[in-house]
Amino acid sequence: MQEVKKKETMPDAKYESVLVAQLINRIMRQGKKTVAESIVYDSFEEIKKKTKKEPLEVFEEALRNVSPVLEVKSKRVGGATYQVPVQVGKERKIALAMQWIIQAAKSQKGKSMSQKLAEEIMAAANNTGKAVKRKDDTHRMAEANKAFAHFAW
Repeated sequence: MQEVKKKETMPDAKYESVLVAQLINRIMRQGKKTVAESIVYDSFEEIKKKTKKEPLEVFEEALRNVSPVLEVKSKRVGGATYQVPVQVGKERKIALAMQWIIQAAKSQKGKSMSQKLAEEIMAAANNTGKAVKRKDDTHRMAEANKAFAHFAW
């Protein structure tokens, strides 16, 4: 079977970062990239205003704090389904971290998406917030199911 090559994401225009470009692509809905870019760039401006730090550094710190080390996957063995803890790959870590930050921002009410995203990124950089709680819950579940680690494929 032929291996499929993963398409490289081009860095974004403003920060020249692949991570920021990936965040923009994940926020984008129905191909409206300029809307997604304005959301991300506005939230980065807000981060810069509130923290007086470089927003790219704050974002990278948030990703490091939210990235999971372990997750659980379902494995069916002889009629029973077990939650087997497995290590998370490098690309999946980043994908899950971004996904969780965006979901946490979307779940808030009453503000613009750029404000909600900025708040969630700042909270994640400080090791607080919904996205970090999600990572902790995932780790707790993996720890609880450590007994089934021998089923890992």
